[in-house]
Amino acid sequence: MIKILGIEHIGIAVKNRDKTSNFFKNILGIKNPISEEIIDQKVITEIFNTSKGKLELLESTSLESPIHKFIEKRGNAIHHIALSVENIDSSLKYLKEKNVQLIDEIPRIGAEGFKIAFIHPKATGGILIELCQKNK
Repeated sequence: MIKILGIEHIGIAVKNRDKTSNFFKNILGIKNPISEEIIDQKVITEIFNTSKGKLELLESTSLESPIHKFIEKRGNAIHHIALSVENIDSSLKYLKEKNVQLIDEIPRIGAEGFKIAFIHPKATGGILIELCQKNK
């Protein structure tokens, strides 16, 4: 089985982070975002911690980025839901045993140093699910 610890964050694809970031900071009062570039994913992330969950803005750094392609089709929108899991390796093994289609069969490193892996939307009824495990 997979032990889900909770929702880690909601990923939101944006064409330009500035307007949404300013809204989160100045109107909603969510301070101290974490910002980092994830080179292999061709994105810049800006993470706002609400203390009950995080909101992750995703801005493309390349025309070849999956985020750029997503925004071209859908515009600014929720991109994925990230679930925190106790053990990402055993979670992926379980999903493979259940013949669940995965985008990532082995974890990679994402924002904030988390181990991450994505479940293909075809397996979830159209929702992109990210599994996350905090690196110890």
